[in-house]
Amino acid sequence: DIGDIIRGKDLFLGHQQRKKHLEKRLEQMFKNIKKNNDKLDKISIEQVREYWWALNRDQVWKAITCRAGDTDEYFTKSSDGLYVFSNGPCGRADSSVPTNLDYVPQYLR
Repeated sequence: DIGDIIRGKDLFLGHQQRKKHLEKRLEQMFKNIKKNNDKLDKISIEQVREYWWALNRDQVWKAITCRAGDTDEYFTKSSDGLYVFSNGPCGRADSSVPTNLDYVPQYLR
C-alpha cells in the first residue's frame, strides 16, 4: 500500500525496472526534503521517510477518499473480531486516519 511504498517497505512483485525507477525517484525526493529541512539533518533517509509518512498520512487519506460518495463505506475488523464500519463517507468523519495495519508486514495482511 501507499504507506509501505513511501516508507520503503513495499513487497513490489512487479517489473524490477519500474521498482528501481520508483525507488530512485522516492530516494531523491526524500533527499531533497532532508536537504531543505535543518531539523532532519542528523537522521537517515529511512527515518526521513517514516517522519514524512507520520506527518502526511492524514493528507494522503484525504486525497484517497476525496471522491468517495456519501454512501461509500469501508470497514475494519476490531480486536474482538467484529467488523466495524467507518463513520461517514469512507471514514472521512472519523477522528483519525485508519492506521491499524501500518506496521503489519504486507505478507501477513
